[in-house]
Amino acid sequence: MSTEMIGVIAIIILLILILLRAPVGLSLLLIGFVGYGYLTRWEVGLAQLGMTTYNVASSYVLSVMPLFILMGMILSYSGLGKDLFDGVDRWFGHVRGGLAMATIGASAIFSAISGSANATTATVARVTLPEMKRYGYNPGLAASSVAAGGTLGILIPPSVALILYGVLTMEPIGPLLIAGLIPGILCMLIFILTIYIQVRKNPDLAPTALKKASLKERFQSLIPIWPFFLIFFLSVGGIYFGIFTPTEAAGVGAFGAFLYTVLSRRLDWEKMKDAFNESARLTAMIFVILIGASLFGSFLAITKIPMSLSATVAGMDVSPYVILVLILLVYLIMGLFLEGIAIQVLTLPIVYPLVISLGFDGVWFAVMMVMMINIGLLTPPLGVLCYIIHGIDKSIPLERIFVSVIPMLISMVVLTILFIIFPQIITFLPNLMQ
Repeated sequence: MSTEMIGVIAIIILLILILLRAPVGLSLLLIGFVGYGYLTRWEVGLAQLGMTTYNVASSYVLSVMPLFILMGMILSYSGLGKDLFDGVDRWFGHVRGGLAMATIGASAIFSAISGSANATTATVARVTLPEMKRYGYNPGLAASSVAAGGTLGILIPPSVALILYGVLTMEPIGPLLIAGLIPGILCMLIFILTIYIQVRKNPDLAPTALKKASLKERFQSLIPIWPFFLIFFLSVGGIYFGIFTPTEAAGVGAFGAFLYTVLSRRLDWEKMKDAFNESARLTAMIFVILIGASLFGSFLAITKIPMSLSATVAGMDVSPYVILVLILLVYLIMGLFLEGIAIQVLTLPIVYPLVISLGFDGVWFAVMMVMMINIGLLTPPLGVLCYIIHGIDKSIPLERIFVSVIPMLISMVVLTILFIIFPQIITFLPNLMQ
């Protein structure tokens, strides 16, 4: 049996394990170790397992991840989500559908501290769904605005998905984080536009405009959340202007979040322990996945599948954009069944070399991949964000949530096509850093 065929069988077995809900990290470790040991020697496989574990765990580049996660958890447990929503609501709540638009705005801001789609959706849903229900908003519109806003969690920096992409592909993490900024803002704006169009066509979706807040009340609503903006601009702005490395920026952000919550007394000892425990659990899970992904990538390298695939595609007489569209369609289909981390670790060892060989920019492709993952987060049968919303408010039927997010999905597809036609939208800011 050829090494390529062994690699294909291993990928199929791994896919089956993930679909059976086996832990992604352990599945990668198992398949990577068995495959590597089978193709070489078991002693070599054990040595590779030990070296891979040490190299990943001691990587300086990876220190950025637990620090940004800790920053997000501290600010999340501090109750900042409600303040963010109240602040955005004071500015946009008076517009028809304003609470739904404010939900998108609050999600965008919270995304800049959480880096996680699941955390953003769960936090914002608990705050905004009761408010929109109280004012008589259509449950479908309320759910779709929370779900769409949640997708911004892995696009706007600091995005865990983009950091993971950088670790798996060796692309510089600083430019990757900055690359998600403009696409994230555009996604926020197109979601707000989609809500505006929906309530214009069907005013019954949202109640009559609420009382307009005075200019004084609007600026007063920013007082509780100004430290967040300061922390965000210190960390992400520091990366962009070259003041900090990504790891230093994450350290500044985590320390700033800790200092803010302690001085403002927004976090008691129990909540602080919960924030640290959650950060440790999430970091440990991601590190196990990264160790497994690294070992699995080493196994794929000796099967020669990435090189064979790149050579085959290079010999095809078709436009690189045709191959790109096919790759994005595969990501779209995988997103229907697999979570984002699983998709990244499963595909990037094969797809990334292929994308680079086709002449596409690695940083640009990272955002394109995240867009596909985000679409998967809203589509059945997996549709993780829709399940999170249904779990928080069971009065909204799951089927209704999936139907209600269709306009948001269409807007995301339109934006993805725009990114393909004008890749400079994504690469503009990263290129300025060089």
